[in-house]
Amino acid sequence: MTVKYYKDLLIWNKAKDLVKEVYIAIRKFPEIEKYILISQILRSANSIPTNIAEGQARQHSKEFIQFLHIALGSLAELDTQLCISKDLGYLTEEELNKFDMKITELRKMTRGLISKL
Repeated sequence: MTVKYYKDLLIWNKAKDLVKEVYIAIRKFPEIEKYILISQILRSANSIPTNIAEGQARQHSKEFIQFLHIALGSLAELDTQLCISKDLGYLTEEELNKFDMKITELRKMTRGLISKL
């Protein structure tokens, strides 16, 4: 795989778009969650494109794969945190379903990229 810059990766762009959507969704969360759930959600969401970028920048397949596995872990964390947010009434079922589709797509793309490296 010959991508010279992480910004050229579709997976990085989709992960970055997910972060933006997460930021929009958490605006309506209660203030009490500012340092707890919101903080965890933002860390896991931002970790996804960040690890994709860092891994690609390393220029070695083994390192890239390692960072893609970290991104997969962050996807699982984000998925869990969004499910908890729905259970607490901060997200609707529809919002959670939209996030679930995007997370599932990114998970498949990440696994596919790992298998190609």
